[in-house]
Amino acid sequence: MLRLLSRYDKKGGLSLVRLWRDWESVVGPEVAELARPLGHKDGTLVLFAQDAIAAQQLSYYVFELLERVNTFFGKEVFDKVRFELLDGRVPLGLQNNAENSTPPLHTKKPSNLGGLIGKFDPDTAVGRCYLAYVRYFSSLPEEGAANDANTRPVGASRRRK
Repeated sequence: MLRLLSRYDKKGGLSLVRLWRDWESVVGPEVAELARPLGHKDGTLVLFAQDAIAAQQLSYYVFELLERVNTFFGKEVFDKVRFELLDGRVPLGLQNNAENSTPPLHTKKPSNLGGLIGKFDPDTAVGRCYLAYVRYFSSLPEEGAANDANTRPVGASRRRK
């Protein structure tokens, strides 16, 4: 079957699918744990990294990654690697199932929300951020207000007496 499909594969898509599926054996389990393929574009291999620190660390191994991947293909297919953060996308070769997905975060509405309105100049970055913070939490349901919010009640001083 694979031989039949390979006759119609003019752009090399089947070999990319093989790379996505064999990713761990191509780059090794340590690298595969930190980065998985997201796609490719114009000779650039696009990989997701778990976080910015992993992307920075893996950037030191770009030449080795390119060598291993191009050796897998038997020719130079990629000449660059770009790391991106996942941002809700599913890496190639992984199923989008309950095992791989993390549960959504549940944020709680602070009990003293809006206590600092009027304390910050709304034309400053801090003032705009605080108003956006209040708008976000105002849209959440009332249940389970947090006791450890980072806001102070109206009239509360920063200094301890």
